[in-house]
Amino acid sequence: MDNRAPLPLSRRTFLIVGVVTATAMVLPPFISAKACAANAAQPIKSAVSLSVNGEQRTLDLDTRTTLLDALREHLQLTGTKKGCDHGQCGACTVIVDGRRINACLTLAVMHDGAKVTTIEGLGTPEKLHPMQAAFIKHDGYQCGYCTPGQICSAVAVLEEIRAGIPSHASASLTDSPRLIASELQERMSGNICRCGAYSNIIEAITEVAEANV
Repeated sequence: MDNRAPLPLSRRTFLIVGVVTATAMVLPPFISAKACAANAAQPIKSAVSLSVNGEQRTLDLDTRTTLLDALREHLQLTGTKKGCDHGQCGACTVIVDGRRINACLTLAVMHDGAKVTTIEGLGTPEKLHPMQAAFIKHDGYQCGYCTPGQICSAVAVLEEIRAGIPSHASASLTDSPRLIASELQERMSGNICRCGAYSNIIEAITEVAEANV
């Protein structure tokens, strides 16, 4: 017979046991691993209609599908990139109903009936959008991963300025925003370029703005 006294529980072990016990008491008995697996295997789906780059598309999507995954995985528009997947880097920027958004932070079902423009819809290799041509001219990219989001954002930035929408860097809330570096830098601050091509990007946007195209 082993007459040794049991070792005392460590504080860490005690806390783990307590949490597991409390969780077991709170969860109703019908919530089981099998039930969770069944729910995952049968997702709720919804029909989503989008006008993507001028083409009407209807998708049958899991309601949890982000707009980014709908574009990349279901429509094979892989120009829009998945970077941080937390809305911090801007690589997934697209234009929805005239406004730029982070496609990774919004569900596709929230944009039923919307008009979506991705980098593929701005221009083609044979006929580049002026912003695409300016990025090439000024070497506004290095690795190129963030470039689709940068260009979509830049196109929307110029529309914001032309519409007279102020930013945090604007000197006045009523006067038209000035086309200066600090204004463009503030508006493009949500798009990260890990290669550091920021000055070239600003030069590209400025050229397009001054050409008034």
